[in-house]
Amino acid sequence: MKRLFSLISIGLSAMLLTACLNVPPSDTSLSPSPVHSETLIAASPSPSLEPINEPEQSEATLLAVGDVMAHMPQLPAYYNSASKRYSLSSWFTQVKPILRQGDWVIGNLETPIAGRDLKYSGFPRFNAPIELAEAVADVGIQLVSTANNHAMDRGFPGVARTLTNVRKAGLIPVGTSASAQEQQRIVIEERNGIRMGFLAYTYGTNGIPVPANKAFAVNMIDVDVIKEDIARLRQAEADIVTVSLHFGVEYQRLPNKIQTGVVRELFKSGADIVLGSHPHVVQPYEEIDIPASESHDGLAHRGIVIYSLGNFISNQKGNWKDVGLIFGVHLIKTHHSDGTSSTRWDKVTTEPTWVHILWKNQKRYYTVIPLRSALANKNIPNLTAKDYDKMKTLLKGIDRHLLKFHG
Repeated sequence: MKRLFSLISIGLSAMLLTACLNVPPSDTSLSPSPVHSETLIAASPSPSLEPINEPEQSEATLLAVGDVMAHMPQLPAYYNSASKRYSLSSWFTQVKPILRQGDWVIGNLETPIAGRDLKYSGFPRFNAPIELAEAVADVGIQLVSTANNHAMDRGFPGVARTLTNVRKAGLIPVGTSASAQEQQRIVIEERNGIRMGFLAYTYGTNGIPVPANKAFAVNMIDVDVIKEDIARLRQAEADIVTVSLHFGVEYQRLPNKIQTGVVRELFKSGADIVLGSHPHVVQPYEEIDIPASESHDGLAHRGIVIYSLGNFISNQKGNWKDVGLIFGVHLIKTHHSDGTSSTRWDKVTTEPTWVHILWKNQKRYYTVIPLRSALANKNIPNLTAKDYDKMKTLLKGIDRHLLKFHG
């Protein structure tokens, strides 16, 4: 109300000034801000009101989701025996309008997509049909981290085939490579004039060895190596660096000292955003300030980390394993008059999700539900009053949990 009153007052002042000076009204898009308007009216009797040039800004939003998995119970209800294909897009119908709003959208693909001939399977060694990649692309996800503990579930052939198949579906993979040359590729995606660089690493591969002559296949967490990769992105003129880390302890709802230590080191080295996965439950997010004395470039720096995004789609249930997060980071790039620019993040958004499983004709049907919007509208088919009561409890619990580092 105060802002509205201020704007009205300024508008009236401008009209009076225009009338007195016999100057036609200026285009509102060029009008100075309230503070500048007041200064001009008080200090300058000139009939010419020049617009004040504000720095040009660009804005864009990164959205991130957690683990995309395909346990075997997820598939039977979606197989068409005539076409011999799966149709998995319906899993994501409810979240598609949200994800389509992101300028960059990234998720953790925690399964090889290595082809039918290598046998589809779930835990403990996954291999999903290519239709999963197609469904992920259809919902609006653009990039996938492929560096995780299941990357080697079908050996090196699985790594190479997965890269081929996700690219065929229109996705950009980050974190695994089919050759040493490919490992050196730089992934920078530009949106609205903002160049975001992406990196991805995992703590390990479940004890499945990466062949010694193919160490390039999966990016492992090594702080010194990641620092070098961040520097390469900066040299390639990335405005923002986002790092996906597959780390932590499964089913632990809070990060451990190893996680927090690695993240802080990466922020010191120039990373801006860290997206965590592996625990299969949501861990909180944290804003971390790096003083100039510790920063790689001698400038104070603020990073944002979500330690674990939880499961986006899986067959895991209960104890927060069926709850994930759509995590949003809003970015602003300011173009300065001297020809330089600076980019920062200014706010985050959180949309908790829940995997609803409906049993029908001895098959399971899955829907990823955005909790906040679903509870506001209450119009999703096949949900009962009991479902909505559960969703309300989950939303309250996860919102409280996300603020663990924010008082």
